[in-house]
Amino acid sequence: MIEYPYPEPPLPGAVLPVAEGIFWARMPLPMKLDHVNVYILDEGDSWTVVDTGFDSRKSRAHWQELLEGPLAAKPVGRIIATHHHADHIGLAGWFQSRGAALWTSRTAWLMARMQLLDVQERPTPEALAFWRKAGMDAETYRQREAERPFNMADMCHPLPPGFTRISEGAVIRAGGRNWTARMGNGHAPEHVTLWSQDDHLVIGGDQLLPSISPNLGVYPTEPLADTVGDWIDSCAAMRVHAHDDQLVLPGHNMPFTGLPDRLGQLIENHQSALRRIVAALQQEPRTVAGCFDILYRRKIDAGNYGLALAEAVGHINHLSQAAKVWPVGTTGSGAVLWGA
Repeated sequence: MIEYPYPEPPLPGAVLPVAEGIFWARMPLPMKLDHVNVYILDEGDSWTVVDTGFDSRKSRAHWQELLEGPLAAKPVGRIIATHHHADHIGLAGWFQSRGAALWTSRTAWLMARMQLLDVQERPTPEALAFWRKAGMDAETYRQREAERPFNMADMCHPLPPGFTRISEGAVIRAGGRNWTARMGNGHAPEHVTLWSQDDHLVIGGDQLLPSISPNLGVYPTEPLADTVGDWIDSCAAMRVHAHDDQLVLPGHNMPFTGLPDRLGQLIENHQSALRRIVAALQQEPRTVAGCFDILYRRKIDAGNYGLALAEAVGHINHLSQAAKVWPVGTTGSGAVLWGA
């Protein structure tokens, strides 16, 4: 059973203790998911911070309030980034400029560094072709073709060269504990999760969320990626190490217990969606975007369209690689798929 031991999250500018030497804070996000959780671990003479939030004026103000308030007694000596997304690594470079070291997986660092340096004023030809193939509707396509896309540099401080690598199975000393690093995939490649060897704590990032499933998007950088397969495999591998009494500190929403049940839910959520898509495509061909109603069972608004399309491609890629759907032709709006 999934349970939530904390009734309320920490207030802005405050920290909430969740275990001896470990504190929970939140940073604001300018979107529907309006926060990211960060965790501060006491190293005695310094702090280790797990994830940082966006590089925004509001986030910096929140951090400054913490650094001048509950964290004022000592410096931040290390940042651990669970993965490369800007809401988790966005201020890592800012902390590095103030003397902190960055620890993360090699893939997370390379992805973040690459995306920071890849600033685009208009969508690339590859992105346009990707959207057409996926069946993006004509109005949305025209709008996105003409506008500046989101660039990671918009919300992420520059990352200087140099980091310390976290590898699968590595043991990290932090917050008075030894932690085993286990890597997830699907939402982000080589996503770091940390499992305490000394008590029942797990730092989950976006790999282990309680009430929402992270986006499993595919993008033009790797258009045939099987993010859904990677995700299911990661959840299954982590389930071997999961116990009901572990307190999971997630990247969003509330800390929770009941990790085995939650990992089962996360697997079944996507397996069920895959079954629905195959059943629908046995009735009629659809574009990838035409699977939205089957996959999400709700209306996708303009603000969520890009993420929804990216994850729909992930599901179709998984089914395609399993030979359960395949291209049968093209239309004006993109690839048409048919179920086995």
